[in-house]
Amino acid sequence: MIPYLRFLAGRERTRESNRHLGFTLAFIAGAVNAGGFLAVSQYTSHMTGILSSIADNLALGQASLVFAGLSAWLAFVAGAVASAVLINWARRKKLQSQYALALMVEAILLLVFGLLGANLAAFVELFSPATVLLLCFVMGLQNAIITKLSSAEIRTTYMTGNTTDLGIELGKLFYWNRDEELSDRVIANREKLGIHAVMIGLFVFGRFLGALGFKRIGFSATIPLAVILFAIAVLPVFEDLSPSHSD
Repeated sequence: MIPYLRFLAGRERTRESNRHLGFTLAFIAGAVNAGGFLAVSQYTSHMTGILSSIADNLALGQASLVFAGLSAWLAFVAGAVASAVLINWARRKKLQSQYALALMVEAILLLVFGLLGANLAAFVELFSPATVLLLCFVMGLQNAIITKLSSAEIRTTYMTGNTTDLGIELGKLFYWNRDEELSDRVIANREKLGIHAVMIGLFVFGRFLGALGFKRIGFSATIPLAVILFAIAVLPVFEDLSPSHSD
């Protein structure tokens, strides 16, 4: 188990480790999105929808909703900025936790959300705006992590790109090459097709479990997600904090 956790979040990256971490984060993103929607009736990683709502509400003269949408978008951007700063700082310092630091921050924020939300459920209307901002920040943070380490090959917080790429590969798969001897015949990348299918499946599965968990136990449903992220991130962070690394 320990070697696998180091494989997931370690500084040295491979395509396989990127994919495995991407699968895990897609599941978590789905669960967080479901919890966020049930908590405040808003998806927190869908920036296309949020930007669209800003434009719509601006045209309708709904200033308060424009401000709310703009705040959510800026929170997502701030999360991505924070992730980039942490990753680049750790890279400059040659830390083992180059990517684990941002994952640890995400784990802490989800833990705070779960613990405080469980105790402040009676004041959910008062804390709804803060919940939206927190979850948008978390989603921006997470999306930037996987984008940085995979050189923009993997996205985990929204499935539009994955669905588009899946459709492209399916189109290649079903394409009829009249002459199989042609050098430029259309061939599907089955490995890529499988990756996108798994990513989408885990996101949907995460949404299902997240919605089920939030419905039954409320905000505390995010605590197991925080534990998963903590388990992934703790080894590289611990190695950097150990005296041997300081020496």
